[in-house]
Amino acid sequence: MEESTIQVEAARIPDRDRLMTLLTEAGLDPHAVNEVGIEVPCADHERETTEEVYAHVERLILSIGAPFVPIVHEGTIYIRPPLS
Repeated sequence: MEESTIQVEAARIPDRDRLMTLLTEAGLDPHAVNEVGIEVPCADHERETTEEVYAHVERLILSIGAPFVPIVHEGTIYIRPPLS
């Protein structure tokens, strides 16, 4: 079975750490990459998709009340301040 990863880039280290906790609680196995990056492995046969990980990211942002917006670009989920 081939395994791929979903990339997530948080805006800050505390956000990355909270998101990793949330993803772990959701039954995923996230790994920290560099300062604020996360890789979420998912076997091709699993149902976990970028959209599902995106939903977990949105939930985190709402739960902490952070003024951030998740954006998907070229398969990576970025967590950034809203554009004004």
